[in-house]
Amino acid sequence: MRQRKQSSKRRQPKGARRRSAPNRARIAITARDRAAGKWFERLVALQARLRGANGCPWDREQTHGSLRKFLIEETYEVLDAMESDDPRKFCSELGDLLLQVVFQAILAEETGGFTISDVIESVHAKMVRRHPHVFGSTKAGTSAEVLKSWEQIKAEERAEEHSAKVRTAGNNAAANSILGGVPRSLPAVLEAYQLTRRASHVGFDWENLGGIFDKLDEEKRELAAVAPPGRASATKPSARLEEEVGDLLFVGVNVARFLGVDPEIALKSANRKFKQRFQWMETAAAREGRRFADLPRERMEELWNEAKAHG
Repeated sequence: MRQRKQSSKRRQPKGARRRSAPNRARIAITARDRAAGKWFERLVALQARLRGANGCPWDREQTHGSLRKFLIEETYEVLDAMESDDPRKFCSELGDLLLQVVFQAILAEETGGFTISDVIESVHAKMVRRHPHVFGSTKAGTSAEVLKSWEQIKAEERAEEHSAKVRTAGNNAAANSILGGVPRSLPAVLEAYQLTRRASHVGFDWENLGGIFDKLDEEKRELAAVAPPGRASATKPSARLEEEVGDLLFVGVNVARFLGVDPEIALKSANRKFKQRFQWMETAAAREGRRFADLPRERMEELWNEAKAHG
């Protein structure tokens, strides 16, 4: 990428959209904001230089696709840092994630798609549009009312984006659906969470936790009716068995969501806990001069209970 000139007449990439000034909310800019803006400019310039002719060979080789794994990794590292209670680590990991956003935008700018300015302007306009109770005349006294309005606004945005296709191809219910914007590429647990969260914001939800537990019992009975009596064989499970297991997991996700718990984060925590306890058992078996895999099942259970007592 060629070094960009400091000019207000920089070419607008193909496909980029500029919004008119009236759509911008009047928000006071503080000294903190100005300092952040200057550092952001430096970060964008730094990454552009790394992509330049005299920059970094590795950076010049990257594409949108090659950076996907880093975007995912950095996101999970932010979550880990968030739980560490270490502000410096949390700050550092957020910076790494921000760099991925800047990097992707610079790649898009090189092909005339959009610029980092377009990214920022887009989310700014979106946040103003989705908060009419702050920047408009709409009233919202509770967070539940805010979330319900949020989902309705997003549904209207999706319908508007698909309006051209709808006019040519007829009515498209999926385009107008509140659930239409949930990416199918999400991990299954997160997808289930997002689907039911959006539905709940417009009133489609259980009235209490007991109702979800009743559904959980129902799904357990349906699974037991089609499950093999012992451990599953090496053959591929039937479509019905796979469906019933999925239904059970889906209800589990709803238990978490109903209680205000993110199931992905909760499951990650459970995974770490299991790993710590299992490794504690392996260490305990080694102290006895034995391999954990060689222990009888009864001893494994004893060590598991000891591991739980240790945290």
